[in-house]
Amino acid sequence: MAESLSARDLRVIWHPYTRQKDMPPPLALVRGEGALLFDENGKSYIDASSSWWVNIHGHAHPYIAERIYRQALHLEHVIFAGYTHEPAVRLAERLLPRLPGPFSRVFYSDNGSTAVEVALKMAIQYWWNRGARRPKLLAFHHSYHGDTFGAMSVSERSVFTLAFKDYLFEVVFIDTPTAGNLEEIKAQIRTHGAETAAFIYEPLLQGAGGMRMYDPAHLDELLETCRQEGILCIADEVMTGFGRTGKLFASEYTTNKPDIICLSKGITGGTMALGATACTDAIYQAFVDDDKLKTLFHGHSFTANPITCAAALASLDLLEDPDCADRRTRIHRQHRAFAERLKTQKAATDVRVLGTVLAFDIDTGAGGYLDNVGPLMARYAVERGVMLRPMGSNVYVLPPYCITEQELEAIYACIEGALETLFS
Repeated sequence: MAESLSARDLRVIWHPYTRQKDMPPPLALVRGEGALLFDENGKSYIDASSSWWVNIHGHAHPYIAERIYRQALHLEHVIFAGYTHEPAVRLAERLLPRLPGPFSRVFYSDNGSTAVEVALKMAIQYWWNRGARRPKLLAFHHSYHGDTFGAMSVSERSVFTLAFKDYLFEVVFIDTPTAGNLEEIKAQIRTHGAETAAFIYEPLLQGAGGMRMYDPAHLDELLETCRQEGILCIADEVMTGFGRTGKLFASEYTTNKPDIICLSKGITGGTMALGATACTDAIYQAFVDDDKLKTLFHGHSFTANPITCAAALASLDLLEDPDCADRRTRIHRQHRAFAERLKTQKAATDVRVLGTVLAFDIDTGAGGYLDNVGPLMARYAVERGVMLRPMGSNVYVLPPYCITEQELEAIYACIEGALETLFS
């Protein structure tokens, strides 16, 4: 009898965000279809987290697969320094007019962390190229911007960054805004204004920080204050982009727009890794100079990979179909209805919904990312054919847009069963 894929994995793989001691065998998946994934024994599982928030159109989508296949037969990769190709140019041409602000250039990279690294480098070097000294950066408490060193530096000091804290550069952290603390935060921004190069933020929704949601009007006031102080604004829309919050981008909810925007995850429909960082013409022009030292010396071997760009173009086609907007609206309505049911559960606290994202917390007294609630909920769910990935005591549902009403109701029923069985 052939050895299982799970057993083979345990001998050779180091999995991300996974405690290695006594690690249970990973669930071996062999194919996907729509919102479902299938293991090596043929059992199906509903993907309730869009496979780490990336898969927006469903697994093995035939339209995206066909476009990837066509591009692979035509041009699979080419150096992007001094050369170009149609998929990269076309993707930038289509992205720029859809982005929430007057963006003029797209810089491609590999993933969300690198999209943030590029944004930070752009912002810091923008001031350096202009001969100004602005050594500080602003970021929110509870933020998460990635796992590379720059991205970690502008993220909340947490279990993700603890081992590296002595190697991270200093950042001024501010609270996410509420009606009660807004004026105090604006005063903080003004205090550091003349020394601050940029403010980086996850608009409306802090993902890995616990699916924390906050008011766009309050964010708008902070962005206006930054604008008055000459601070560049960087919107990390790696998670919130491409329809997650209801609008195409979360920054559409604010009047003040970012100067730089970071994109990844859903950009290719979750099929391939791609990062994109877009900036305004004012920022770009600071790098257009006779002085060669004012070049942005940054790049990746697979920058603007043609196959990946083809996948992103196919994903945009699907995203712009009116049916996709209708499906996102239906998910939002179902989430809202389920949120009312959740509020009757004693174990569920702070139930909240934004676009296609539903989240709540389970109050165990401990809380946080390392809380045992997460593994308990995940194990209960997967045994019942639902793939949840709680972040400690925070539980969320963030499905592909293609999920059916019945599949979504099955996720809800699983959550209710877990709350009643495990925490009643």
